[in-house]
Amino acid sequence: MAAVVAAPPGARSDVRLARASGSVVVRIMRSLGVLPWLALAGIGVGGSLWFSHPVWADRAWLIALIATGSVVVMHTVRRALHGRWASDLIAGLAIVGAAVMDQPLAGLIVVVMQTGGEALERYAEGRASEALRALEMDRPQRAHVRRDGIEIDVTAGDVLVGDTVVVRPGELVPCDGVVTEGNSNLDTSRLTGEPLPVAIVSGSAVMSGSINGDRVFALRATAEAEASQYARIVELVRTAQESKAPFQRLADRYAVWFTPLAVVLASCAVLWSGDWNRALAVLVVATPCPLILAAPIAFMGGINRAARRQIIVRNGAALERLSRADVGVFDKTGTLTIGKPLVSAIAPTPGFAPRDLLQLAASAEQGSSHLLARTLVDAAIEERVELLPLRDGSESPGRGVVGMIGPHRVAIGSYSYIKDMLSDSTQGAPLGPALNGLVAYVAIDGSFGGTVTYADALRPDASDILADLASLGIARRILLSGDHESNVRTIATLTGITEARSDLLPEDKVAAVRALSAAGATVMMVGDGTNDAPALSAADVGIALAGHGGGVASEAADIVILVDDLGRVGDAVRLSRRTMSIARQSVWVGLGLSGVAMVVAAFGYIPPTVGALLQEVIDVAVILNALRASAPPRRAGAAGVGAAVRLVRPVLA
Repeated sequence: MAAVVAAPPGARSDVRLARASGSVVVRIMRSLGVLPWLALAGIGVGGSLWFSHPVWADRAWLIALIATGSVVVMHTVRRALHGRWASDLIAGLAIVGAAVMDQPLAGLIVVVMQTGGEALERYAEGRASEALRALEMDRPQRAHVRRDGIEIDVTAGDVLVGDTVVVRPGELVPCDGVVTEGNSNLDTSRLTGEPLPVAIVSGSAVMSGSINGDRVFALRATAEAEASQYARIVELVRTAQESKAPFQRLADRYAVWFTPLAVVLASCAVLWSGDWNRALAVLVVATPCPLILAAPIAFMGGINRAARRQIIVRNGAALERLSRADVGVFDKTGTLTIGKPLVSAIAPTPGFAPRDLLQLAASAEQGSSHLLARTLVDAAIEERVELLPLRDGSESPGRGVVGMIGPHRVAIGSYSYIKDMLSDSTQGAPLGPALNGLVAYVAIDGSFGGTVTYADALRPDASDILADLASLGIARRILLSGDHESNVRTIATLTGITEARSDLLPEDKVAAVRALSAAGATVMMVGDGTNDAPALSAADVGIALAGHGGGVASEAADIVILVDDLGRVGDAVRLSRRTMSIARQSVWVGLGLSGVAMVVAAFGYIPPTVGALLQEVIDVAVILNALRASAPPRRAGAAGVGAAVRLVRPVLA
């Protein structure tokens, strides 16, 4: 039974074509990339026989050419039958001509150039994205359902609309629903991107994929698992990846005009001279190795250079798309902001100083494991506020804590929790819960003591980074967020973004990205959370900030930044444009030299074997120039042998 080897994105169509052909040998040989080594071995065997048995040498070369060249030719024919007239057409014609005209050595050299370039290109493309696999692994798997008064465990897919589902602390919510019993706090960051916990009570709507906090609650299912929010995210990523337009290789775009030109020149050489060797020489010299080699090697250099900056680029197509990006779409939380709640304001009532309120509130919170409690304690430590001992502390999960701090009874928590703590005679109590943001209320000795406000802070350098991107040609910047309008509007104003949308679900972000692409923009999407994964997949190039782990967003993105540094986005744009400049320069120089050699060969001054070797010299020049992409700009002329060794070592390994 034949093993199916996973292929990178750019090679998937090739794998499908090979599979359809039913040729196990072709499929295995191409997937393992052994053709260039077999062709080189054939050249070596024939070369060792040349001085003692020239006839045997020709036979060895011919056998090697038939064995390896037939695979290349069959692959070229299949691509042509599927309407893919790419840069390998000339190589296929040259291989057939070399076999027919008894020039096997020239044909083998063409096989080495063609298959070696494709192997380099596959290496540069990297592995296929595993976003869907990661999403499927993370989706809710089990549910506790009450039926006929008995709680039973079922798979999440067996939950029916109307079922009562019990969600225990730390578990994933298995389906969309409405809370019917209990209260808790949910971590919805995987869905909305917002790091702040969401308090839920009876009647609250909850989404599948949320993580329950520290209390048990029950919900009435309003949708089956496959129709719930998390399942929709999985489907959004799948459809976004499948609907993304196939990327045409740089080599194939140039081959559209270069291939017909070479065929016409070879035909003219035969018609004018009657010598078929001239036609073969033209085709051998015209074998578009500058097209086959220049872009992959430049992309490999750019990818390696990016990796040294902790920027992981999945393939050369991502670099090329990024170099053309003219619209930048940004998530808010964790992208333009730091991605975790911080204390933004301490507002005491008259009679208390902010530092005093911070000391009492943080001391009361020091025994709690709640996210906001840890945030408040960290803020007190950062301000060098001494934490006082807590006595007789108790916590109402999801609501607040209370305890004795010195002579004072201090409580901190939600509006309803603190309201119950206030005495009937209290004056100055809060008028009502905050409408925007997240606020904790403090009661001291039965009186209202003030509030603590939490917010997600803007990255200090966000405005400068966006201005830098504007200078790189990404003048249109758009903010898409699942957060409330007031918070999104504030961040947009601070960063100078004029286009912002709030309260968006993952599918809304995908729709916005697709609308931009449909309007002709090349969209760069930057995000960091599971809720961003579908939009990252739908964008022309998705960039994930993975400084805090990345997860599914990293798998769905084309480019992954491993450090929590938004400024690396600008570095990636610069690197992509430099890489593309070097790739195009190498292509044009190589094609120019090949063009001159084609004309000389057409007049009969270059025999086929010499033409193949001359093409190798041109290839070396192209490779050396393309290697500059792996060097820092200040050392652009010094890539040299060191860069070649760094690139070849992983291929040989």
